[in-house]
Formats: sequence, structure tokens, C-alpha cells
Amino acid sequence: MGFLKKFFRNVLRDGSIPAGASSFESLDEDELEAHLGVARYGDFRLTDAIRPSYDLQVVPREGYRHDAYRDEQNRTAVPVLMGACSCERLFDLFMDLLDPLGPVVDAVLETSHRRDRGGHQDLYREHIDLPVLKSILWEYEDLLLNDGCTGIAVLNPDVPQEIQFDEHKLLIVYGEELDSFEAVFRDAGIPLDEQMKFITEAEHVHSSSDRYARQFEEFRTRLGMDGYDR
Repeated sequence: MGFLKKFFRNVLRDGSIPAGASSFESLDEDELEAHLGVARYGDFRLTDAIRPSYDLQVVPREGYRHDAYRDEQNRTAVPVLMGACSCERLFDLFMDLLDPLGPVVDAVLETSHRRDRGGHQDLYREHIDLPVLKSILWEYEDLLLNDGCTGIAVLNPDVPQEIQFDEHKLLIVYGEELDSFEAVFRDAGIPLDEQMKFITEAEHVHSSSDRYARQFEEFRTRLGMDGYDR
């Protein structure tokens, strides 16, 4: 199988890009392979899960900004912190962000491995001790960092606050009273930039593999999520 065929089989282009508008469509195999092989942009290193557009509409870099999630149905706005961190520090930062949630949390796994079902599938686990969850997450660090079809959210519904480590390997914090989470970003040296653009705000591609799909099934079983589909 040629490299281009492997690319379109194993790499998922963001579905919001109109036909004919992709920066990848005019590339030959050498150009495509070279672009997908670039993981470092300055001091910022991407995981294997995601790559930006060929024309670099957004150049990956570290930073965080304030945002808001707007619930049109309830006409409310929930404060949000969005952050990006270089690969070598990313998982540690994610773990540090979990601590302010409290000792017992819920977890939601997000997967798009089974595209035949259409879109994403969410798997829910309630009431797990945070130290137990962290131990399992460390076991599957490689999957969580490098699989572009796996994401996880950890939340305390009683507060409510939520940390999302999504398929793009961005860190997104939802909820009121986010000062303790913002302090984690600051302590890690992640700069505040309210004008920052993230890789999700332009064309990008996700990468996965059959190996990661198998690991995901092991991961969901370790978290006791069999039968928790919602």
C-alpha cells in the first residue's frame, strides 16, 4: 500500500474541512511524509496523535487562554481555561490539574476508533478514587498521549468542575472558580495569551492505529467501563 493510501486510511482529517479546501490534497508522497514527520515547532513538541495543516494555519506552541462554554438552551456561560503544553511535560501537567477536583471523581472516555458507528462514543465511570484513577492513567500514558482517537475527561459533578484531555491533546478546564487550576498552568510556566489560537481552530489531522484501538479496549476494561456506554 502506498504512503498516501496509508495516510488516508490511518489518519483522520478534520471533517469540517470543505472538499477541495484541504492543504493536503495537492501533496505528493514525499511532501506528505515529511510534514507528518515534523513533531517540533520551536520549543514545542507535538505528540504523535495530531498534526497541523500543511500550510500551518496555526503553528503549535505552549500557552493558555480564558474562554467560555455557552449553553444556548439554559442561556448560561461556563468559564473555561484552554491550554497547550509541549509533549515532554504534557502528561505531568494533566495529572497536576486533576488534584483540585477532590479525592473522588467521575471519568468519561471519548473514542472515535469505531467510525462505522458515526462520530464519537462516550463511556462513563462514576465514583472512582483519584489515586486509583491516576495509577491506571499512568499505565496508559502512551495511549493517552499518542492516540488521536482517544480522549478522557475527569470531573467532580458536585462542584461542578471538569478537566478534559481531548483527542487533540489539549487541556480544557470547565467550571466556576478556576483559580486553583490556573495556578497549575502558571506554576508549570505555561504563558497566558488571550489571543492564542489552538490546533483545533484550523485544519488538522488525527493519527491512530490498530494497536491503539486494542489498547483502548484494555484501558476501558481496566477502568470498569464495560457496559457503561452512554
